[in-house]
Amino acid sequence: MVSFKSKGLFSKLYAWMPILLLLVSVLNEFDFNYLNLKYFSFNFPFMLIFYFTLKDFKYFDYLLVFFAGLINDTVVGLPLGISSLSYLLICFFTSYFRNITIRPSPIKDWFYFLFVISFINSINYTILNLFFSYNLILMMYLVNTFFTFLFYIIFVSLFKYYLKGLND
Repeated sequence: MVSFKSKGLFSKLYAWMPILLLLVSVLNEFDFNYLNLKYFSFNFPFMLIFYFTLKDFKYFDYLLVFFAGLINDTVVGLPLGISSLSYLLICFFTSYFRNITIRPSPIKDWFYFLFVISFINSINYTILNLFFSYNLILMMYLVNTFFTFLFYIIFVSLFKYYLKGLND
C-alpha cells in the first residue's frame, strides 16, 4: 500500500475523504428504482457517520456532519433539520459507546449499530408522521434498516482498509 504522509495535496484530500464521501453521498441520493427492486435501500451516510465517529477520526467534524444533514434535507425534500438531527444523534450515541467500551468488538459494534439506526429511524418516522403529516410506509423504513445493518459489515472492511492506508 502506498503511504500518503508526504504527498502534499493528495494526502490532505485522502485524509478528508470520509467527509467528502459523506457530502457526495447526501448530494447524490441514489436509488435503485431503475433496477426494479422495490424493497431495497440502505443508508450509506448512517454507516459512514457511525464508523468514523466510533473510530474517533480526527477529520470527521460534527459541524460538517450537521451541514451534510441540511444538504440531505434539501435534496430529499424533508423539513430542514430532520437529517441533521439524525446524524448528530448517531454521533452522540456512537461517541458515548466509544467512551464506555473497554474492549472493542466488531460484532458488538454491529449490533449497537442496529440499535442506533432502529432508534433513529423510529424517531424520524414519528416526527415526520405526527408533526409534518407525511404519509410514510413503515415497511420502507424496516427494509432500509435491515439492508443498512447487513451492509455495515461489508463497508467496515472497506473503511478499515482506508484507515490502514492513511496510517501507513
